[in-house]
Amino acid sequence: MPRQLGELEDAVMTRVWQWNRPVTVREVLEDLQRERSIAYTTVMTVMDNLHQKGWVRREVDGRAYRYTAVSTRAAYSAALMNEAWSRSDNPAAALVAFFGMMSAEQREALQDAMRMVLPTFPGAHASPAGETTPADDAEPETGR
Repeated sequence: MPRQLGELEDAVMTRVWQWNRPVTVREVLEDLQRERSIAYTTVMTVMDNLHQKGWVRREVDGRAYRYTAVSTRAAYSAALMNEAWSRSDNPAAALVAFFGMMSAEQREALQDAMRMVLPTFPGAHASPAGETTPADDAEPETGR
């Protein structure tokens, strides 16, 4: 499990993820400087650290490196959520509490994700209303 990115690491990775192309330290520096005063060597060190940690790969381009994200922001977020959930002594209660914190938009995104994922689980089937539910292994009731 990857550890959570620090504030500056996240600012750098946000740009790498958003741009979705190989980037140089200079490009990231210039964009970061719109928000804060920061030195080239600081950004270079952060990007080197992200490379050492496996967040980005790099290729030589002249006298500089071009950095590319190894995975997506969505995969990073999912790994953080999975880590937090797996550390709970009561995963069901943690999920209920998490769902209770969600905004209407987040709940809608969750419902969309569940519709995409549930049909791929063995034993799941679609209900007449189009919702996916776990299959019932018991015999149908005969009313007797």
